[in-house]
Amino acid sequence: MKFLDQAKIYIRSGNGGAGSVSFRREKFIPNGGPDGGDGGKGGDVWVEAADGLNTLIDFRYQQHFKAQTGHHGQGRQMHGAKGEDVVLRVPVGTQVLDEDKETVLVDLDEPGMKVKLLSGGNGGWGNTRFKGPVNQAPRHANPGQDGQERWIWLRLKLIADIGLAGLPNAGKSTFLSAVSAARPKVADYPFTTLTPNLGMVDLSPSERFVIADIPGLIEGASEGAGLGTRFLGHVERSASLIHLIDGTQDDVVEAYRIIRGELEAYDEGLADKTEILALNKIDALTPEAREEKAAALEAVAGRRPMLVSGVSGEGVTELLRAAWAEVKKTRGEVSEEGEDVIPETPGGWQP
Repeated sequence: MKFLDQAKIYIRSGNGGAGSVSFRREKFIPNGGPDGGDGGKGGDVWVEAADGLNTLIDFRYQQHFKAQTGHHGQGRQMHGAKGEDVVLRVPVGTQVLDEDKETVLVDLDEPGMKVKLLSGGNGGWGNTRFKGPVNQAPRHANPGQDGQERWIWLRLKLIADIGLAGLPNAGKSTFLSAVSAARPKVADYPFTTLTPNLGMVDLSPSERFVIADIPGLIEGASEGAGLGTRFLGHVERSASLIHLIDGTQDDVVEAYRIIRGELEAYDEGLADKTEILALNKIDALTPEAREEKAAALEAVAGRRPMLVSGVSGEGVTELLRAAWAEVKKTRGEVSEEGEDVIPETPGGWQP
């Protein structure tokens, strides 16, 4: 299934049904009088956050959604039925934006959340509604009210507990494939990852969290350079970030500064999220090189980076345990004071 995280669609609620002009005419009933029924209400347009969806690809093949017109009224005071609603089923984390692509109308951040976007038109009154002492045989009825229409944007922001950030070729996809069942494309050239990927990490039956891997960021991503500007929004909902730095590159400090600069420039609270700093690909480094680059990162970041390798699995357990501790804080399962004691993974970690 192809990944699509934004789509522009047209929605329209149903018109109301027209009222009926009718008179009761039956044998042996000389004074029948008006008996026209009301028209039915037009269908509404709803949007619903559904589990099991992770892309907006369905809205690429259908962009127009129109609810049904209400049924017209009939004689014998039979009112028309309501028109059928249209329900847009979208992934959890989808935002509904106005046509300007800036005004957020609805933020569907919980499973099962359902919101009405447009109301259908009211049905018209039948001629029964207009009878009275003066006008005992009204010969007019109201037409149905017109429905509403508008263009909207759907924008998906993946909901994950942990987001992976880093330059292209930092080893994010390899790390994700090592710690979860996700199988993103991995290759030795920049921008291998073209779309975000989600992976479920199972530390134990009761310890599970979701990691989001987004395309690599480059300098200027927050201003539209590269692929990152479009996908930075996918880590907005992440509770914490794992910042992976390629240990095989010459200047790890500059790599750290580039990503931090882009997170701060993008705003939306990304720079304020808890960041777990990790020096990746240590399997290709000598012990001396590891220490030298770790010390350089510690000097600029103010904290010791974790040493990991998605290929050999070294340091992966410790990193995942640190990430799980942050996830528990976000979920309110542990206090901020740090009462949690990080236990060992039963059986050890096997990448």
